[in-house]
Formats: sequence, structure tokens, C-alpha cells
Amino acid sequence: MKIKSIALAVTLALGVSNIALAQETSSAVRGVVTTEAGTTVTNATVRITDKRNGTTRTLTTNETGTFSARGLQVGGPYLLTVVGPEGRTETIDNVFLTLGDTQNLNVVIQQPDVERIAVTGSSISNSAYGSKSPVANFNLSDLQTIPSVNRDISDVVAADPRIYIDAGFARGIQCNGANPRFNSLTVDGVKMNDNFGLNSNGYPTERMPFSYDALEQVSVEFAPFDVKYGGFTACNINAVTKSGTNEFKGTVFFDYTNQDMIGDELEGMKIDRDDFNKKNYGLNVGGALVKDKLFWFAAYEKYEGADNFSRGPQDGNAGTPVSGLNQADIDRIAQIARDVYGYEVGSPITSSPVEDEKLLVKLDWYINDMHRAALTYNYNDGGSVRESDTFTGAYEFSDHYYDRGAEFTSYVAQFFSDWTDNFSTEVRAGYSELDNRQQNIGPGGLGEVQIRVNAATVFLGVDDSRQSNKLSYDTTFLKLAGTYSVGDHLIYAGYEFEEYNVFNMF
Repeated sequence: MKIKSIALAVTLALGVSNIALAQETSSAVRGVVTTEAGTTVTNATVRITDKRNGTTRTLTTNETGTFSARGLQVGGPYLLTVVGPEGRTETIDNVFLTLGDTQNLNVVIQQPDVERIAVTGSSISNSAYGSKSPVANFNLSDLQTIPSVNRDISDVVAADPRIYIDAGFARGIQCNGANPRFNSLTVDGVKMNDNFGLNSNGYPTERMPFSYDALEQVSVEFAPFDVKYGGFTACNINAVTKSGTNEFKGTVFFDYTNQDMIGDELEGMKIDRDDFNKKNYGLNVGGALVKDKLFWFAAYEKYEGADNFSRGPQDGNAGTPVSGLNQADIDRIAQIARDVYGYEVGSPITSSPVEDEKLLVKLDWYINDMHRAALTYNYNDGGSVRESDTFTGAYEFSDHYYDRGAEFTSYVAQFFSDWTDNFSTEVRAGYSELDNRQQNIGPGGLGEVQIRVNAATVFLGVDDSRQSNKLSYDTTFLKLAGTYSVGDHLIYAGYEFEEYNVFNMF
């Protein structure tokens, strides 16, 4: 099955439509240069320097004293140096940019040798909280300081009262009470949604499909009135990844737990515990291949854990005893399957391994002052063994369990250009693919069998949904957009194309 979507939009100053598909991946700076008397300054030179990597952007103010720079990397710090026609200079240091937002500045160039009082300050974390703007912004400081036990963006965005996180393993993000399937998640402009609606977390994969340490900024937009946004009815979760700098640096982490770190008794009843280890480890590093010109960043993360299964007979030590089912009943069913039908139901499963691996690699190329390119590769593969029937009174032999997982890969290339002080463009092209697997772990050859024992139901054989089950899809997308500044107004126009190919066997 092939689905194509094309969006063509033109807007003046503000978005007037919601048909576009891609999201913002950069920031912008816009400002007005004036004298102390309030007169706008024409032909002033504005130099914007990214202090992380030494790259610069040079602009000239127009007839209204306005300058505008778009397609800038999010974060900072940036240094702005403004030089007027008469040589008067003003600097603004430690400017930090927000994803998808325009930083507006008023620059007043001073007369030389005039005594000045400098006032500095910083904005409070996530200043959008409680404001009229329906957005929550989380910068790098938020991502590093807000506790994230699960290493998932859900831990961070939950700081906003408009967002609720589902309980349990899935931890889906509910925006204003809406189901997570109505959200849209983009990372560096690549959609990472559960396009087929199989996962309750809204992700296409078992866990978050990218490394937490790769994130630079995250914004959650509840109702963006902008032509650039679309494809969701709850909220748009937009994230961009880190980039390398002139300084080589990185971090590593390691988390560990095992069966000795969990309880073995519940309300006075002993609980069977199988040996297991849970490890989560990774690193992220970045630096410059060519100083001030070409930068790289990579983040790797792997989770090696286990899922515990507690169902068992009522006369045993199971954490979740099945009422009406005894160990003798289980042994008798397994014996009949083996002796009469030559079929092995498998040994009981009390725990099973869980693995999840992530890798992100990014290159940033500052071609010159006017052009910047970026290339991002992301990979995630993870899965776990699942029970098929978990209602009260159900017991499954191990041959009825199944392996559920997904492999997700994406590529995206972006090209930002300032052709003049008033005209800038953005080109984005990408491809993503998902291979979803749902495979029975038993020997096969026997369909699902249900056996009633008192109030219990015993399952064996391949469950009714995994005898022939396969899903894969890929997405190709392209965005061409341009922004033109006319006085105090911005004209934005663009074209977007998305092709979605699906294979589903169920």
C-alpha cells in the first residue's frame, strides 16, 4: 500500500493553515538597531557568532534598522556584535535560542566614552509555563537536571501540568487528556510516530527510538498556529539533537540492578525470583573534524534487562496465582500434549531477556557564512518476550509466548542558506523505515488450544495472532521552504512531499 501526501503553503507573518507535515529544526534571531535617541540605524553590520564552534553569520540592517538570521542551531551561547556606520559598537553576549522560535532583540548602539550601567540576567527555566502561549520548552539544562529515571522524554515533559504520563511500562504522553496516538514526535525533522497504531506509547518502537543523551532541546506545542506544523490533533513533540563543537568532549553512564535488589516477599508470601541482571549503559562524544567548519557527534545507548512473569498455579509460590489451577493440572496437560500429540509445551518462564540498542550519528558542515548543512543517522532495535493472554484466570505455557520488537532506521539531510540579508531557504530530505516483528517462540506446528480447568483457562500452541504476522513500512519525505523579509513582515512559502509505503500481513 502506498500513501502520498503533498503540502503547498504560503503565509504572511503568521501561519494560516495546518496542512504541512514537517516541523521546525532550527532557530532564528531578529532585531532592530537604534541609536540612544531612538533613531533606527540603516546599514549597521551585525555579526552573530556561535561560541560553541566559532562559526559566524554577518548581516546588514535594512532601511528600518531591522536584521534577521534564520536557520541557526538551537541553544547557544551566541555573541552578537553590532557596528554602526559611524563605528559605534554594541555587543550582546550569552544569547540562547529556542527551538522553532525567533529571538527578538532591541540593540541600542552607544556613543563612545559614555558611562554605562550593564544589567544582566537569565530567563527562568521553561518560561512558557503558565503563559498564554500553548507551548512547553525544555532546553539542555532542563534535560540534564530534571530527573529521568527511565531515560525518556516523558520524564522531562511531565514537568508541565498540561501533560500526563500513562502509568505502567508504556508511559505514553497525554497532552491535555488526549491519547498518545494523537501526538506527533519529530527528531531533527524526522517523524518517529507509531504510524500503524500498535503501541500505546505512541512510539514506533518498544522504547524511545533515540538516545536520551543525544537531545539538545525539546518543545511540546499544544496548538501551534503556524503553517509549518501539522499531522497531529493532541500535541507536537519536536526535538533536535546535539552537534559537535571545536572542543572534543563526551560523557558515559552505567546503570545496574539484579534480583538481589528487589523484594522476595509480598504481604508475608514468598515470591519466586529468577536470576536476572538489568544494565543500561552508553556514551556520547563530539568534536571537530575541521575546526570552525566540520563537526561530528555520536550517541550510543544499550539496555540489557529482563521481564519477570509471575503467573502460576494457586498451590505454588507464584506472585500472581491463577485461581482454580493446581500444579498437578499443569503437569497433566503437558504430559498429554507430549505423550499423545508429540508436542512439547516448553518449560515455565519466570523471566526473559529484554534488549534495546540505539545509535545516532550527526555531521554539521558550515560551508561558509551563508550556508550550513547537517546529516543525521539514527538506528534503534529492541524487543522483548510477551504474554499473549493476560486476563484474570489465564495461564500460558511458554510455547504460547511471543517475541515482539521493532527495528527503526532513519536518515535526514538538511541545508540552510541565507542568499541575501532578506531571503533564506531550507531544504530537508529524508528516509525512514520500520521492520516490526511478532514471532511465536515455541516450536510451532500447533495452533492455539484453550483448556478449561475449573475457572482457569490454560493456553498452549501458537497464539491466534502470531501464526502469520508481519508489518513493515518506509517513509520518504522532502521539504523546500523559503522566507523573505519585507520591512517588519515575513513571507514564508514552501512545498512538502511525503510517501508512505506499508506491508502488512496479519
